[in-house]
Amino acid sequence: MSAHFMAQSLQQSQQRHLDELIQWLKIPSVSSDTSKIGDVKAAGDWIANKLADSGLKVETIQTQGHPMIYAESPAIDGAPVVLVYGHYDVQPPEPLNLWTTPAFEPTVRNGNLYARGATDDKGQVLTHVHSICDWMATGKPLPLQIKLLIEGEEEVGSENLERMMPELADKLACDCVVISDSSQYGPGQPAITYGLRGIATYELLVQGPKQDLHSGSFGGAVMNPAIALCHLMSSMVDREGRIAIDGFYDSVRDLSPAEREAWDQLPKTDDFAKSVGASELFGEKGYSADERRWARPTFDINGLTSGHQGEGVKTVLPAQASAKFSFRLVPDQDPTQLTDAINSHLTKHLPTGVTFKLTPDHGAPGMLADTNSRFMDAARAAITAAFETPPVLIREGGSIPIVTRFQETLRCDCLLLGWGLSDDNAHSPDEKFCIEDFYRGIQASTMLWESIGKLSS
Repeated sequence: MSAHFMAQSLQQSQQRHLDELIQWLKIPSVSSDTSKIGDVKAAGDWIANKLADSGLKVETIQTQGHPMIYAESPAIDGAPVVLVYGHYDVQPPEPLNLWTTPAFEPTVRNGNLYARGATDDKGQVLTHVHSICDWMATGKPLPLQIKLLIEGEEEVGSENLERMMPELADKLACDCVVISDSSQYGPGQPAITYGLRGIATYELLVQGPKQDLHSGSFGGAVMNPAIALCHLMSSMVDREGRIAIDGFYDSVRDLSPAEREAWDQLPKTDDFAKSVGASELFGEKGYSADERRWARPTFDINGLTSGHQGEGVKTVLPAQASAKFSFRLVPDQDPTQLTDAINSHLTKHLPTGVTFKLTPDHGAPGMLADTNSRFMDAARAAITAAFETPPVLIREGGSIPIVTRFQETLRCDCLLLGWGLSDDNAHSPDEKFCIEDFYRGIQASTMLWESIGKLSS
């Protein structure tokens, strides 16, 4: 099938592609919200039906949580096998009042589609689904076998997929995994991501008195758990952004001079601080902004809760305080070993008069892909044709926990092809996806199948 024919066909189908994305985005598939179990299932059913209607063999894989959708096209002798991975679950939409339009009422403004899940990850994974389904609709066979695994628990750590990977290994066997759940380097500058940071998430509860106390009668005589929590949180990172936990940097892999030089040569984009609405940038000394967010470990407080949260003043000394926090890790750092180090640190810095309980949530190591693989070459050609400019090689500061498991279990190459932008507000209010990049992603995906199909198995 000629690339010209497919490009013409995709152009004619653009409105349908967008309409179907809007349908999917209307389903509030928040995997962390137990009240949304039916909606998460509905989102999985939607993509399963879309794939089945195209003629793919589709299977719903039940888990102890939300189901996974698996599909495959027919095997092609002598051709590679590619696995497309994505997720149909989304982050919670709160705070709702910061959305310009409701999170699950997709709205087009200024060339962007605004909705929760627009870029993370419904919009991006649907670029591959559209390219595959449209190819199947022509009646011409795909030049390779494509498998798809679209899960409903990525936003809560992919625990069930992680646990089931050994039994799914034969079904998912492939030469290369393709994932679009990341970003371009900047507007008009596509990128291939070859590295991801890992993650470790926690909740810390600090307990003080048995109940809230009158701050006038007891303040100054009883340790305030909220103040103790602030001391503990600030003790984990210094004022320059360097993490203060003993041994934290022992296994951190240094950036090579060649890699730092390559990143320094990347095309300059608009002011990064301005693009995210910050007055200025901040971070670990001795590293550029790209190095800090792609290849250095970080500590962040994700949420703080204590005392009176309602309207007006209530002068209490709260009985307890809690924080949700996370670390982004780099290759060679082990999230399981980090928990022991954090417990030791908190014990050492705990103020008198309170106790603490640390609860790990989920963790995953960082990953690096082979930048010299033949699949990388195929991706470069496809993206250059679709975006009309060559992609640059970058790392990504975010985490996709299952990627390392794919590499380890399936022994495959990995392509992280992001069509989003750094200001798409993933995980934040007013999440968006540039509609033109949505269309270009579909075209690049189509050309990728043609490029990989020319490779031998």
